[in-house]
Amino acid sequence: MSEDKKESKILLVDDVQVNLDQMKDALFQAGNYQIAVAKNGKTALAKAKANKFDLILLDIIMPDIDGFEVCETLKNYHSTKNVPVIFLTSKNDPESISKGFRIGAVDYISKPFSYEELQARVKLHLRLKHTQEELFKAKVIAEEAAHAKSLFLANMSHEIRTPMNGIIGMIDILKQTPLNNKQKEFLDIVDVSGGNLLTIINDILDFSKIESGKIELEKIDFSVSKELNEVLKLLDLKAREKSLPLKLQINSDVPEFINGDPVRLKQIIINLINNAIKFTKEGSVTISVEVDEIINNKIKLLCKVIDTGIGISEEGMNKLFKSFSQTDSSTTRKYGGTGLGLAISKKLSRLMNGSIGVKSEEGKGSTFWFTAEFETIIEKQNTKIPESHINVQDNKKLKVLLAEDNTINQKVASFNFNKIGHHVDIAENGEIAVEKYLENDFDMIFMDIQMPVMDGIQATEKIRKIEKEKNIEKQIVIIAMTANIMKGDKEKYLAVGMDGFIGKPFKQNELISVIDKFSF
Repeated sequence: MSEDKKESKILLVDDVQVNLDQMKDALFQAGNYQIAVAKNGKTALAKAKANKFDLILLDIIMPDIDGFEVCETLKNYHSTKNVPVIFLTSKNDPESISKGFRIGAVDYISKPFSYEELQARVKLHLRLKHTQEELFKAKVIAEEAAHAKSLFLANMSHEIRTPMNGIIGMIDILKQTPLNNKQKEFLDIVDVSGGNLLTIINDILDFSKIESGKIELEKIDFSVSKELNEVLKLLDLKAREKSLPLKLQINSDVPEFINGDPVRLKQIIINLINNAIKFTKEGSVTISVEVDEIINNKIKLLCKVIDTGIGISEEGMNKLFKSFSQTDSSTTRKYGGTGLGLAISKKLSRLMNGSIGVKSEEGKGSTFWFTAEFETIIEKQNTKIPESHINVQDNKKLKVLLAEDNTINQKVASFNFNKIGHHVDIAENGEIAVEKYLENDFDMIFMDIQMPVMDGIQATEKIRKIEKEKNIEKQIVIIAMTANIMKGDKEKYLAVGMDGFIGKPFKQNELISVIDKFSF
């Protein structure tokens, strides 16, 4: 809708009636405007606060308070601060013009004015104001949509991970029971399928988080060789199943320690190695790391994953790194996957001020490469990064309270606690958890978040309040055990008084690590 059809409301402020008449005449000729007038500053302020004007034409020299003071006052009120003000005055010396713009005016028209200039400038600033309003509305709609998307993702993540915890947890439990060879084979298939499903879920959630700007990079000191060797350990079994040696080559110029996000670095490398193993029947997969450049305290690493696989055609390479895209539809049917791994890797490398690419020849293998920027920490090259887990009192049997409303997850967690030698008591919701905490002497509480009656956050806050009221010096360790793993979740749980976090689905070794870290 144009400003004419919308009947824009304009306030004219001048102490001379002839000037007001001329302005009204010019505006009536130009468009369908609603005109209001004021002959002094106080009246102008009163009318501006009582009405919603689209534009104000303001004289400077007036008998009570001048236009500069009126403009300043308007800009200090919430309801009028965004109304554009045009000074229309004979006071047109450079100092006055400069002051007018400095206190918030959008334009300046000198008296005597021409009708054409007044009409053109009014039309221009009304159009600009209405455009800004439309942009603001679009921004609000976009922000609401982004919030709704984030909420949907958080809910989906929780709803999917809760049953996945039961599936993966029970597979882990079954593997520890007596099985014949055929049963082991069947269970391995279920295990691989569950792992693949979880990878797909993680890919989709990661991609959505990156798209909506919900991923922030960590900045921590880490060992390059340690992190990359962990990747090799993780994927070695998968490579050995295809008789493919995994080789790691770290150039001597790569520092032992750097500062950045090791998780996202490993995520890209794991994506590329997984692809290399998937598309390589024989030969090997090599990971190469070298320094691309060093500028001041920034170091850019060049990482390559080189395989001897099926290679990629030139047409296929053009489809890579795009969302939900693989080289052709037969690739999806034959090898599976979402086609998101490379798209995620591309976005992550960009987040780390790097880039990604591929060199390949059909039938002769591929070299996927990416760069990522980190900070150098030369002073720490001869130091050791502390271990993340404190293994003390390994033989101590703990009395654990598990607050969990899902019966399957109760069974999964209970089996794992019992298997590693700890006694577990179960509370079906946060309220029962608080009651059991008061009645028993537990070493540790594992707290689900989404529970009926009283959720995990409320229960934690209540326990911490009780401890404070009773002047208990050594607080009980409370670990969030939850399927809520979106950005900010962990920080929120720590802020309300929880000590640690373990996401669902989890495996026994992850549970042991968390217990080791906090059992002291």
